[in-house]
Amino acid sequence: MLDFTRREFIGLVGGGGLLLAAKVKRARGQQPAMPVVGFLRDATAAGSGHMVNGLRKGLAEAGFVEGRNLTIDYAWTDGQSDRLPTLAAELVGRHVPVIVSSAINATVAAKAATSTIPVIFAVNNDPVAFGLVASMNRPGGNLTGVAYLGSALGAKRLGLMHEMLPKVTGFAVLAHPTYAASAPFISDVQAGARSLGLRVEVFNASTEDEIEVAFADLSARKLGALLVANNPLFTTRRARIIALAARYAVPAMYVQREFASSGGLITYGTDLPEVYRLAGGYAGRILRGDKPADLPVLLPTKFEMIINLRTAKALGLEVPDKLLALADEVIE
Repeated sequence: MLDFTRREFIGLVGGGGLLLAAKVKRARGQQPAMPVVGFLRDATAAGSGHMVNGLRKGLAEAGFVEGRNLTIDYAWTDGQSDRLPTLAAELVGRHVPVIVSSAINATVAAKAATSTIPVIFAVNNDPVAFGLVASMNRPGGNLTGVAYLGSALGAKRLGLMHEMLPKVTGFAVLAHPTYAASAPFISDVQAGARSLGLRVEVFNASTEDEIEVAFADLSARKLGALLVANNPLFTTRRARIIALAARYAVPAMYVQREFASSGGLITYGTDLPEVYRLAGGYAGRILRGDKPADLPVLLPTKFEMIINLRTAKALGLEVPDKLLALADEVIE
């Protein structure tokens, strides 16, 4: 039985009654709109599949399946970082109930775009130091998420490369000069170098042309290996970076697994699908009514190392058995 107000009943009796009745019937027959999660990432869709799968897994564990009872609104920069503020503003303008932001620059853009919509971040930085949250246990405000602190793994990555190349004493670091995660990564690498008695030189690149120049410079300086810092530019240009490493015959370590999958020698870093599974779980909790201020920032503890033996052979390297045994995946 339909329920109408007195005014609606009078309208039904009058000349517009049939039209109003039809509108009411249609409105009550519609399915409720599915909740939407905005996903903001400074990268391309093609290079982000394993992270998206992790996000979907976390959402599914919270009861939300994309296409069934959830929509994900993807906002990609496709390598144009300056689009982040616009993309964040567009998500806010569409009134999505929660935004998942990937990496520090996307999170800063999301924070600037809204102080009310919950933002679940996945960042490679200390969120307290960058002013994203008040504290790890009590974030406050509308942001919380996962901090995988990959920039604190610089010394670990240098140590692994030293194990692979024990005769190398001079290492290069390729970093973006203004990216927030670069300085702590470089500092950690330098601390590791001092403890191991190694030399480290930093080469900055903020454009694709500067990446080319950096490789030429580090080769001319006879540095024996390279650590590539985390940066969206490097991720979207990974094929070019890997090709340059092959051209100059420089063994290189990367942060993210897609570099090894694309032909890079070795990667070591946080298990990113797990990071995004945790972020997806938090997004699901927000959709169920939890508040970001009440959700402590999570610190994942799963790390992975991937070695590409095909690339090692092309470089004439013999990977120590110890490293092969420690690897989570070996590409042959």
